[in-house]
Amino acid sequence: MTYVLHQLIMISIYLILVYATNLVTGLGGLMTMAQAAFYGMGAYVYALVALNMPVGFVASCGISLLVAGLVAWILSKVVLRFRGETFVLATLAFQMIVFTILDNWEGVTGGSYGLSEIPRPSLFGWEVSTVPEYVLLSVIVAALITGVFWVMLNSPFGLSVRAVRDNERAAESLRISPQKQLSRAFVISSVLASLAGCLFASYVTYIDPTSFSLTESIFILCILLVGGSGNIIGPFLGVLFMILFPEGLRFLGLPDESAANLREIVYGTILIVLMYYRPNGFKGIYSVK
Repeated sequence: MTYVLHQLIMISIYLILVYATNLVTGLGGLMTMAQAAFYGMGAYVYALVALNMPVGFVASCGISLLVAGLVAWILSKVVLRFRGETFVLATLAFQMIVFTILDNWEGVTGGSYGLSEIPRPSLFGWEVSTVPEYVLLSVIVAALITGVFWVMLNSPFGLSVRAVRDNERAAESLRISPQKQLSRAFVISSVLASLAGCLFASYVTYIDPTSFSLTESIFILCILLVGGSGNIIGPFLGVLFMILFPEGLRFLGLPDESAANLREIVYGTILIVLMYYRPNGFKGIYSVK
């Protein structure tokens, strides 16, 4: 039972991460490789504040989101000067910088040893100390973020970001500033990713840089592309598939000495087939270039 509850928590956390990525990649048409950097930034800032400043869970999360938003706003002034492959490389460089800082700044982040004994959440007298309670918290937060994304999807902001994605010059003719709208999407996306980091850090109570590497950014992006970008259903389907399918492979009864490698082969083969027959994902309405 605990195993199932753990999977529900991770599905909720990744759902937030993928909706965050959908803002920039699905609506804005820009493939970002920096989501794990803001995910890790949220986790580490939350952990440092919670360990050193007894201000409570909400305040710790608020500080974490504020830091991520400020960094994202500054970063957007640079990376949003680029498009296409250059934007990917710019966000990739930021991801590598953040990971290097987390892995080497031992005096603050603990380096490769990470941070431990991170406090559990406490909300208005509610001590979230058990796995079922954390399932409830994470599902509520994920549901709220889903609702926020649905509102943004059909709001003037969401429509303007999609207009920029489809044709920047046409959007400018309608007095829509591509730089301003994409910057807003980038900042909101980064803030949501840092919120997922807060939930993750407070759940596992121990974090280290390996959870926020480039591999994690690629995995988050794969979830979005498999499910389908630019809508609200695709990311949900992508999270379910990418989280639950590898877990299902554990029950195939594969030989222990080759189980891990065989699971990777089966997993990779199915992804190739899926992308061949469904290049826009399960429910994609926009193909990311």
